[in-house]
Amino acid sequence: MLDRFIPPQAKDVALLIARVVIGIVFIAHGWQKLSGGGVGGTAKGFEMMGIPAPTLSALYAIVVEIGGGLLLIAGALVPLAGVLIILDMAGAFWFVHAGKGFFSESGGFEYVLVLAIICLVFVATGSGKFGLDAVVARRRAPEEIAAGQAR
Repeated sequence: MLDRFIPPQAKDVALLIARVVIGIVFIAHGWQKLSGGGVGGTAKGFEMMGIPAPTLSALYAIVVEIGGGLLLIAGALVPLAGVLIILDMAGAFWFVHAGKGFFSESGGFEYVLVLAIICLVFVATGSGKFGLDAVVARRRAPEEIAAGQAR
């Protein structure tokens, strides 16, 4: 019923804004790890928190947060970026925040939960019309139609 009051491109604009903002958040967190000690320094911190395979986990977190953030902003491989970030947030939840309650102010899992759920929305919806995934899909559509007619 409310659809008639919402402009047709509102969903795509909302997805674009959300992707850019969340992408910036993840780039900032990955950059913080990279510039604040790199993989080695982050791995030491992860080891002190009891995170298994701390060097591999640190590398994963840095690459996924920076790379995933860039992919979200560009609207490229959005479902894949979303899944990888969800796994990153699941690790943060499980190994760092779960035992500290709900609220972020006490180290709880509120923030990582919100970030993971937003990325779940990206997995389900994709980039929207304003992303590289949509550009690729529009370019492939005529080729797929032509291939179907040739059969």
